[in-house]
Amino acid sequence: MTASRWGLGRQVAVLLGFLTLSYMVSLLGSMAILGNASGWYATADKAPWTPPGWIFGSVWTTLYTAMAVAAWLVWRRPSAQTHAAMTAYGVQMLLNLAWAPTFFGMYPMWGATALWLALLLIAALIVAVAATVIRFGPLSRTAGLLMLPYLSWAVFSASLNFYAATNN
Repeated sequence: MTASRWGLGRQVAVLLGFLTLSYMVSLLGSMAILGNASGWYATADKAPWTPPGWIFGSVWTTLYTAMAVAAWLVWRRPSAQTHAAMTAYGVQMLLNLAWAPTFFGMYPMWGATALWLALLLIAALIVAVAATVIRFGPLSRTAGLLMLPYLSWAVFSASLNFYAATNN
C-alpha cells in the first residue's frame, strides 16, 4: 500500500468517524424527541412560527452532515489552533446532545423548569457554536462557513424554546 493510498484511506476513515459521531448524537437526541413528540409536546403551546415536524429531520440531517465535514476539514489542518478548535467542536456537540433529553425528556417530570433549563443549554450551545465558527474559520474558511447554518438554526430553535418555556 502506497503512502498516498494510506493517507487517503485515513482521510476517509476519519471523515466517516466524524459522520458517525454526528449521526450518533442525532440518534440519541431523536430518541428523546420521538419518545415525547406524540405525548406532552403534541398538545403543548408552540410558537406560531414553528415549522411542521417533518422539516426538523431534514434540517438536522443536513446540519449534522455539514458539522461533521467541517470538523474533518479542520482536523486535516494540524496547527497550534486545531486543538482549541476541536475542543470547541466537542463542547458544542455535548451541549447539542444534552438539549433534546432536557427539553423533551425532562418536561413530564419537571414541567416548565425543564424548558427553562433547556433554554439555558441552547444559549450555551449558541455561544459554543459561535466559538467553533470563530476557531474553525481561520483554519478552514469552508469549515467556518459550513457551521453558520447550524448557528442560525440554533438561534431559531432558541426562539422556539423560549416561546415554549414562557407559554407552557
